[in-house]
Amino acid sequence: MIHLIVGKKGTGKTKRLVAQANEAAQKSSGNVVVIEKGSQLTYDISHDVRLVDIDSYGIQGVEALEGFLCGICAGNYDVTDIFVDSTLKIIGQDMNVLTGFVQKLDRLSSLADTKMTLLVSADQSAIPEEIKKISVST
Repeated sequence: MIHLIVGKKGTGKTKRLVAQANEAAQKSSGNVVVIEKGSQLTYDISHDVRLVDIDSYGIQGVEALEGFLCGICAGNYDVTDIFVDSTLKIIGQDMNVLTGFVQKLDRLSSLADTKMTLLVSADQSAIPEEIKKISVST
């Protein structure tokens, strides 16, 4: 299942991501992973959550992020939740690219039985209908 946290800058998306990740860590019988660009969330995320600074791995672009997420799921069968902060900063601002990315993640999510949440800094009206059909906005 794919969830989106959508809103313009300053609308509290990161706070919602942190709250959802920490809640998932309390409820999960497996591992929860938060991927961020930089290390701003170090003190906000529970120590039970695996916090990954995507920049330290040199990940930039949609293909690289797709591969990284597939690797996380393939290498660790008990990942229950993955949260991606700053999705558009990593993959680029093109909504068509985001649509393809969400479609691929939807298949990966089903295959790996992992809930994925993407933080998208955009106006809700900018989200393509194809994405809205697949994902749940929170």
